[in-house]
Amino acid sequence: MSIVNAKEIMIEAAKKGYAVGAFNITDLLQFEAVIDAAVETKSPVIVQTSVKPSQFLGTDMMVAIYRTLAQKAPVPVCLHLDHCTDIDYCKKCADAGYTNIMIDASKQAYEENIRQTKEVVDYCHAIGGISVEGELGTVSGVEDQVKVAEDEAQLANPQQAVEFCERTGVDIFAPAIGTAHGVYKTKNPKIDTERMATIHKMLNGNGIKTPLVVHGGTGLPEDTIKKLLAAGGAKFNVSTELKHTLIDAKWEYINAHRDEYDPGKIDKAVREATKKAVIHWMEMIESVGKA
Repeated sequence: MSIVNAKEIMIEAAKKGYAVGAFNITDLLQFEAVIDAAVETKSPVIVQTSVKPSQFLGTDMMVAIYRTLAQKAPVPVCLHLDHCTDIDYCKKCADAGYTNIMIDASKQAYEENIRQTKEVVDYCHAIGGISVEGELGTVSGVEDQVKVAEDEAQLANPQQAVEFCERTGVDIFAPAIGTAHGVYKTKNPKIDTERMATIHKMLNGNGIKTPLVVHGGTGLPEDTIKKLLAAGGAKFNVSTELKHTLIDAKWEYINAHRDEYDPGKIDKAVREATKKAVIHWMEMIESVGKA
């Protein structure tokens, strides 16, 4: 069985200097393509759903698809709920069988963020086998139900980051370091890799306990990705790129085959384009052959 939570595969990644790709999917085709890419490259993988796709398909259906695909895959596969601001929905997904939950209370005041995050951590740990991701600071841009204006984004304070992890008991941690959801407005976004490295050293200097997450992977230059790997990034989130890939692949195929009415061929084009994009990411974050 290849069903795992995020922490167990991320600790291994952090120890060995690579990262696990975490890919947001919106439908079955993308789900299959992500796992196909992981199997072909022998990479551990995290399949993510934001709240809207999870609600559209239904938590039970999403978990059924996950278990069906993951149990047949010879690589570790985690199902992650991404950027959920609703504690009750976090619990619902945990009950349904998600293996990693992100409670995003980062827009709340610091103490309220701690309270909400700890509530989800305690609930998931009581079930067992579920790891929890928390966030400190705010990432600009839009990810499903979470919207943060660029001038409202705040970077994570390293001292607070340590306290936050200790008081909440989170398994994996996403510090805001200047990355953004969506598409970057410049080819060279200002990412505070030194802040990431400082937090990683403070949390994990005496052994990996709380692996770090990089949000806003889409559009990051490859040299920045390498710096973030060296700074302790053990999970890279990729969402916007796969949305663009899905829509572009459909559009390009339909435009090139206006006289065809074969949905299966459109689906194949989407699946192949998604798989190609995911493999490229697995190569950049050096997870190939690590499963």
